[in-house]
Amino acid sequence: MSAPAAAPARRGLAVLFSVVIVDLIGFGIVMPALPFWAREFGADATALGLLMSAYAAAQFVFAPLWGRLSDRVGRRPVLLATIAGTALALLGVGVATSLAWLFVARFLAGAFAANVSVASAYISDVTPPEERTRWMGMLGASFGVGFVLGPAIGGLLQPFGHAVPMLVAAGLAALNWIFAAARLREPVRHARVGGSRVGVLRDPAVRRLTLANLLFSLAVTQLETLFAFFMLDRFAWDMRSVGLVLAGMAVVMGGIQGGGMKALSARFAERSLVVAGMLLLALGFAALPFPANVPLLLVPLLLAAVGRAIAQPALQSLASQAARPDQRGLVLGTFQSSASLARVVGPALGGVLYDVSRPAPFWLASALLLLVALGARALPQGVARGAELPFAPDVS
Repeated sequence: MSAPAAAPARRGLAVLFSVVIVDLIGFGIVMPALPFWAREFGADATALGLLMSAYAAAQFVFAPLWGRLSDRVGRRPVLLATIAGTALALLGVGVATSLAWLFVARFLAGAFAANVSVASAYISDVTPPEERTRWMGMLGASFGVGFVLGPAIGGLLQPFGHAVPMLVAAGLAALNWIFAAARLREPVRHARVGGSRVGVLRDPAVRRLTLANLLFSLAVTQLETLFAFFMLDRFAWDMRSVGLVLAGMAVVMGGIQGGGMKALSARFAERSLVVAGMLLLALGFAALPFPANVPLLLVPLLLAAVGRAIAQPALQSLASQAARPDQRGLVLGTFQSSASLARVVGPALGGVLYDVSRPAPFWLASALLLLVALGARALPQGVARGAELPFAPDVS
């Protein structure tokens, strides 16, 4: 990218990251509060898993459609539409009066949850391949910021009732729409062509990356879905305490993705970073059920946070490099929809396993992550770097 073109692109990315951060703060507010809100309507772990699956089922169906639409009409209008829909859906969650109402509202929230895939396509539009892992890391850091501030805000709002965080998140989404409408600009458009999710999956590289993302997402949903119940049942923690731990994990992830990924991506190929991150995640999940107190529990949680911070942006970067410029929105929407499919199956499966045996969901997650690491030979290498990570298997 030339210097004259780089400056407007960087300004556009700054606005994009601001929009994504605010959106994720709203998601972070809801994440620790939703299990407690659902329990007020009589939800057990299985019902909570199904509630999470309803959100993900809608995301799985709609994310590729939003991505393909962004290829045709532009990134900006699609982002504005999804932010507006998110605000309305969060309002529905906050005013829910029954578990059935809560299911409907979360399904609608999932239908509009396309920001990550469209934002990834936006980044791919304005960054060269050799810088893409770094900027995907910055997108991951946006998750970190959102998941630091969101759970913390949700915890502070706990004394006012479990519905209040949902209403605050809805108001924040409405303000985010106003900011995005005023400041977000459309990136340089490439020629747009047609395509379908089935069509892009005929590409072996896209298919393998999508499968890797499916297994990775199926694993991490076990912690996302069940962590609040695990801490409540094991240590009698409340929403504020759960939010603080989630915020701490997000600080670690944000620090690595916001700063450390620049150095890591400059030295190591994306595929090596994927393998290393998956191995750290697998170790963290395998050890999670064993600690008898919270200080010891922080060790596997730290391993999981570091592993996810390394693996996720590298995997996203590989997906963006595998996409043709005219189909980035569709490819990244399909890639993201694999995570949504995992969140259809994962929470429901995890909830059932948890009701049978608390450690079972976390051990399932560890096995899936090891499978991704062992199967990394099938993934594309990505942009060539100068070194391989010392504990990564030979994937040449």
